[in-house]
Amino acid sequence: MTTSSKSLGEWFDDFEREAFRLETLDEYGKSGDSAAYQAFLAGKPQPESFRDADWTRTIGGAVQAGKRMYRVHILSRPLTDYLRFELGWGYLRNMRAGEEFFILDTTDQENPIPDAPDFWLFDERVVGAMRYDDEGAFLGAEFPAEDQLPRFLAYRDEALARAVPFAEWWAQYGA
Repeated sequence: MTTSSKSLGEWFDDFEREAFRLETLDEYGKSGDSAAYQAFLAGKPQPESFRDADWTRTIGGAVQAGKRMYRVHILSRPLTDYLRFELGWGYLRNMRAGEEFFILDTTDQENPIPDAPDFWLFDERVVGAMRYDDEGAFLGAEFPAEDQLPRFLAYRDEALARAVPFAEWWAQYGA
C-alpha cells in the first residue's frame, strides 16, 4: 500500500504548506511519552523532557517557516485519563509551539465519519494512514494510493466543518 518513498517522519521535514492530523482514538498511551503520562496520572509536574520535546521544535520550525500544522480530534465525554493528559498537557504545550487544534465532540451527536482512520495529510497530496493496536501502540503508517486522496480530503473537510476550536471547547469542558 505504500505509495511514498519517504517515511512519515521525513514528511514532517519536507511538507511545504500544511500538515493536518485526524485523531480518532481515546487511547494513545503506548505511543508517546509514557514517563510524562505516568507523571500526569500521579499528579506530578510535567517532566522537563516533555515540556521541551523534539516534537515542539518540529512544530515551531514549521510554523516559523510559514507552514500550518493543525488537527481535529474526534472524542466524546467523559474523557479517558489518556485524553485528559493529551489535551491538558500535550495540546496546551503544542499550541505554544504553534500547532492548531479542533475538537469534534460526539457526546451529543453521532460521529459523522465513523469509518475514518487516524491519518496525517501533507499538502493535500500525501496521506499517512496511522495504524495502532488496541492499547494505543503505534504500529506504523501506510501511504494509500493517490486515488484514495479524495476520501481523506473529505474526512478532513467534514471533521473541520463540525469541529470547534480547542480553546473554546477546553474552556467549557476541560478538566
